[in-house]
Amino acid sequence: MFKFNTNPKVLITVTLILCYTISQAQLLDSMALANLPQMITLEEANQNPDAVVKLVLRKQKLKEFPKEIFTFKNLQYLDLSKNNFKYLPDSFNMLPNLQVLIVSKCGLEKLPAHIGDLKNLKHININQNNITRIPYSFGLLEKLEYADVWSNDLEAYPESLKELKKLRWMDLRNILIPLDKQNELKQYLPHTIIEFSPPCKCSW
Repeated sequence: MFKFNTNPKVLITVTLILCYTISQAQLLDSMALANLPQMITLEEANQNPDAVVKLVLRKQKLKEFPKEIFTFKNLQYLDLSKNNFKYLPDSFNMLPNLQVLIVSKCGLEKLPAHIGDLKNLKHININQNNITRIPYSFGLLEKLEYADVWSNDLEAYPESLKELKKLRWMDLRNILIPLDKQNELKQYLPHTIIEFSPPCKCSW
């Protein structure tokens, strides 16, 4: 009977080969990307940067964004949630294939000014941070379908949000937003399901 080799080095090699093969093809659909084997250490990823398609570095006690991530040109899925850094570098144009970005519970205070450079981004999760503003370029995420912004400290949002024609769902709960601004957001995004908490008696 055939026995699968469970040696860690062999598994890493197989994963790298599989990911490298995928990286040479077109962007994966959401189901294929969700089921793709993930790399979970930078050491593993650095063995073959071009093969890195899905990188999950959750709970790694990272104090800053690892700059070597920008060498992973074929990266499509990045999860850095539950780390501890306040800022993301403004170099995301170096990750043109990124489709999923998860940076929840990191203590982030702001998003990169040019986050709109992620032209293939479909899913962003920035919930439970300390972000006060959404940058204007956020509206340039023309393929964005899902935005989880739940529980941040937003005090304003850009008019460019109305350009998010493919956005299907946006979570803005646990954020103090007055009724007039909630209504304005609904007008900007008439085809988007927007989750709000009850409006506050406050002003933006």
